[in-house]
Amino acid sequence: MRVVLTLIILVIGVFTAYYINKEGMERKQLPVIQPRDVNSEMVDPELVKKGIGHRVGKFSLTNQNGETITLDDVKGRIFVAEYFFTTCLTICPIMTEEMMRVQERFSGNDDLKILSFTVDPEIDSVEVMKAYAEKHNAVDGQWHFLTGTKDDLYSLARNSFFVLKPAEARNLGDAGSDFIHTNNFVLVDKELQIRGYYDGTSSEEIDVLMEDIDLLLNEK
Repeated sequence: MRVVLTLIILVIGVFTAYYINKEGMERKQLPVIQPRDVNSEMVDPELVKKGIGHRVGKFSLTNQNGETITLDDVKGRIFVAEYFFTTCLTICPIMTEEMMRVQERFSGNDDLKILSFTVDPEIDSVEVMKAYAEKHNAVDGQWHFLTGTKDDLYSLARNSFFVLKPAEARNLGDAGSDFIHTNNFVLVDKELQIRGYYDGTSSEEIDVLMEDIDLLLNEK
C-alpha cells in the first residue's frame, strides 16, 4: 500500500513539475523594440544606423492642469503614449474610449501612466485639454494630456516613439487631416524602452495591451 501511495505521489509530483515548467516556457516575453525593428520610413536615418539601445528621449511639455511634465515624471514607471487632437471626429473618440478602459483597469496604480500628446497644439491649449480630460474622467496624476510646441511634439513622435513619417513632419500646419495622426498606442517600460505597438481603435488589441502591461508590472 505504501509503495502504491509513494508511486502516486511521485507521479503527481512529476506532472506538477512538468506543467509548472511548461507554463514558464510558454509565458509571453515582450520584445524590446529597436529602430531597426520599425519600418525605416518612420525612423530618422541616424537612428536606423544606431540600431539598438533606443530609449525615449527627454521632453518638457504642459499637461491639462498647467503643470510641466518631463521625462523624469515617468522614468521608472510604465507608460502608454498616444497622439490625438481634441477636435478629431474620426478615430480619436474611439481611441479615447479605449484609453479610458486602460485607466480604469489600472486605476490607483502609480506605476502606470498615460500620456496623450496633442498633434494640434494651436487649438489644444491647456484650457481645451482640461475640458477634454474632465469630459473623459481622466485621473489627475495618472493620465496627462500634453501640449507644447509643434516642433517638440513632432520631434518626440518622430525620434522617440516612431509614429510619424518624414512627409508628415513637413506638414506640421495641417493637424486636421489624418496624415498627422496615428492610431497606435505605444507601450514603454520602466527603462524607457518601447515594448509594443497596439491599434487604439481595436478593443481586442487593447485587451492584449492591458495583459502586456501586467507582464511589465510583474517583470523583475
